[in-house]
Amino acid sequence: MTSSAIHHLHKRKRIHQKHEKYPHPDKWKNRLDLIVFGIGLFAVFMTIPQVIEVWTNKNVAGVSPATWITYALASFCWMIYGVVHKEDKIVVVNALYVVLNLLVVAGVWVSIGHLAL
Repeated sequence: MTSSAIHHLHKRKRIHQKHEKYPHPDKWKNRLDLIVFGIGLFAVFMTIPQVIEVWTNKNVAGVSPATWITYALASFCWMIYGVVHKEDKIVVVNALYVVLNLLVVAGVWVSIGHLAL
């Protein structure tokens, strides 16, 4: 290794050592982690009524497939981020978002019978 590579390796070690433990030993931060995960799951489940409306009632008035595709892509990016950083909770929440968002898009396309964005 060159000296700059060794410097980079040592710098990465120092950065890695600054990460906080999970679950955090501080009860407040540990509770906050759980609350934020719960809020993330709650937000995911708030998408279910839209999926039901599109699939069961076939009501697609005002539903933009382009918007829901964008939501799915954003969630997919966050899911990949969670995989890379080994953040299981980010992966779980965003994988659910991807599935539900794509269900809305598929429901719109089935209801209108063509691929109009």
